[in-house]
Amino acid sequence: MSPSLNDIERRILDYMVSYLRANTYQPSIREIGEEFGIKSTKTVSEHLQALAEKGFLERDPSRSRGVKILGVDLSPDAITLPCYPSLPDDGSFSGFGEGAETYLTLDRRLAGARGSFLVRARGEELVSMGAQSGDYVLVEPVSDGDALDGAIIVARPGGGAPGYYRVNRNGHGVTLQSLRPGVEAIVVPDLESLAVMGRIGGVFRHFDAPAGPSSFTAH
Repeated sequence: MSPSLNDIERRILDYMVSYLRANTYQPSIREIGEEFGIKSTKTVSEHLQALAEKGFLERDPSRSRGVKILGVDLSPDAITLPCYPSLPDDGSFSGFGEGAETYLTLDRRLAGARGSFLVRARGEELVSMGAQSGDYVLVEPVSDGDALDGAIIVARPGGGAPGYYRVNRNGHGVTLQSLRPGVEAIVVPDLESLAVMGRIGGVFRHFDAPAGPSSFTAH
């Protein structure tokens, strides 16, 4: 399991990855400080050292741009997403990195929406959609204008624990059918009354075959 990053570490790492993809070289310590409003180069250096100690960077302190990012596909067509072991009980994620068990890099054509994340399927909660325990479930953000009829969403009906639900609209409101076996459907007036965390955009499975490259790049 990769060590968790705090918010500023996550943001700095994301900035460095984006900068490197765009420029083919790393930002300097001073440029990182300017990007995040950090006046002290010593403070920036301490953040970089923390990233190095957690295994995300290799540093050469003698060089201004002497940083190597580890375990990241730096192609501009790739995006790195946090992966969580389960949906949190309170339905909230406290930033990229906090609570994530690892980071996985995917082609942007598979997961291009900003704010997407991955959750590991557990038990039989998603068996009706073909997901097995341990699969990676892609959750993409939704906007007010998204058509969700028939979609599988992550929501918190009544402000309770989050779960996976299939959306079906009818003349009496919106029916949410839980994907957990044996759970009765819930009817709500509209989706605006729910805390919708996102919708399922895909399921990824890693087959532990003896040969062949892995489909995921750990970050």
